[in-house]
Amino acid sequence: MLPASAQRIAALLDPGALVLDVGGWAHPFPRADWVLDLMPYETRGMYGERSPEPERFSADTWIERDICDHEPWPFEDDQFDFAICSHTLEDVRDPIWVCSELNRVARAGYIEVPSRLEEQAWGVAGDFVGWSHHHWLCDVEDSRISFVLKPHVIHGISRYYLEAPLGSTLTPEERVQTMFWEGGFEYEERIFFVHDELDQYLAGFVDAHRERLASRVPQPSLGARVRRRLRALGGGT
Repeated sequence: MLPASAQRIAALLDPGALVLDVGGWAHPFPRADWVLDLMPYETRGMYGERSPEPERFSADTWIERDICDHEPWPFEDDQFDFAICSHTLEDVRDPIWVCSELNRVARAGYIEVPSRLEEQAWGVAGDFVGWSHHHWLCDVEDSRISFVLKPHVIHGISRYYLEAPLGSTLTPEERVQTMFWEGGFEYEERIFFVHDELDQYLAGFVDAHRERLASRVPQPSLGARVRRRLRALGGGT
C-alpha cells in the first residue's frame, strides 16, 4: 500500500472504528480488527517483515477462507466501518464477487490495484509483461472499477506494452491505482467481443503514454530508439 494512503486511512479512522482487511496476507494492515484471507494467520507477512505497529487483529479474528467461493462472507451487512482491499483484486479469479461483498459488509473503504502502466510494462517482474500471477487489467475512475481479463497476446505484440526502460521510470504513485469509497462503489467486468476493440484498448493506452515516458530516459538510449520508432509509426515528431 502507498504510504500516503496508509497515513490517510489512519487519519480517517476513529479509535473505535471496526476495520476489515480483505486479502491482506502478505502485508496485513495492522489497524485491521479482522482479516479475511486464503492463507493461515501463522504465515502472515511472508513476503517481508510485518509492520512494527501492534496488530489489532488476532488468530481469532483472522478468517481463513476462499474469498471467491460465492458464499457470503461471515459478516453482517454494514458490519464494518471501513474495509481495505489492497493488491488482491487483480490476483483472484472473481473480483466481481469480492467487490459485491465489500459493498455489502462495509460502509466505506479503500482499494489499491496495479496501474495499467505497470501491468502493461515489460520486465516489471521478469521477461514478460506485468506480473505473471495477475489475472486482470484494472481501470479505476472515481468510484468505479472495471476488470479486463489479461490476454496472453499482450506478451507477444510490442505495441501492447511499454518497453522495459520506460516501465523503469514509473514512480510509486504511477505504479498503482487507488480508490477511497464511501456508501458503495460500482464495479464491472469489461468483455471485448471484437478484436479491434481489444487492440484499441491495449495499444491505445500504450500510445497515450509511450512518448511521455520515453522523454524520461536519457539519450543515447532505448528512449531515443523508442522516439525514432514513434516517428516511423507516425506517432511522434
